[in-house]
Amino acid sequence: MTQASYGQFCPVAMAAEVLCTRWTVVLLRELVAGSTRFNDLRRGVPLMSPALLVKRLRDLEEAGIVHRVASRTEPGILEYQLTPAGRDLKPVIEAIGIWGQRWFEADVSLQHLDPSLLMWDMHRNLDPSLLPPRRCVIRFLYPELPAARRQWWLLIEPGAEVDLCSVDPGFDVDLYVTTDLRTMTAIWMGLTTVRKAMSEGKLLLTGDRQVASHMQTWLGLSPFATEKKLVSA
Repeated sequence: MTQASYGQFCPVAMAAEVLCTRWTVVLLRELVAGSTRFNDLRRGVPLMSPALLVKRLRDLEEAGIVHRVASRTEPGILEYQLTPAGRDLKPVIEAIGIWGQRWFEADVSLQHLDPSLLMWDMHRNLDPSLLPPRRCVIRFLYPELPAARRQWWLLIEPGAEVDLCSVDPGFDVDLYVTTDLRTMTAIWMGLTTVRKAMSEGKLLLTGDRQVASHMQTWLGLSPFATEKKLVSA
């Protein structure tokens, strides 16, 4: 780490020297969530510059929190894996998330909307076992957004990882989800439900009725969605 030391032997101060640089905790959130490749990490921190991402990953390597390993599935590809010290940070990152969910007002959270981050989180938490055992395509439309960020597709293939597409993958769509980004983010964060959003006219589902009826379940909400707000909404 290049930042100045706090000059204290206290373990909190020593840990803060490593963890409290800008973007570090958010990057650790992505690593704890399972992202290992540079491009996947970039999608999880879309506002972080590539140069700063490289620097923070090097810092975490120097601190013994991550190490680079060769991919087991793709020759020539390197992955960033958490070391035992890095994995030991999982409950720390989770505790920070729980605290934030409990103590930040919903309106404050919903001021920071990002469709690419939302869809990235949704794609990796979706539960394919609750969808029909065949290819399933779900298109999300956010009409208020610019054209380049308005449409997203989740592609679910049996036995494969859920794929997120910002360009039409060319398959028949099973379910069309039309809503605004604030409403979808609120559903994802557990601040409202699919049923309530539909009853308020903020969410429209068109297509396969079975897929639509189970959306609240297969969507796989934020890991912090079950935490109740301890401040007024």
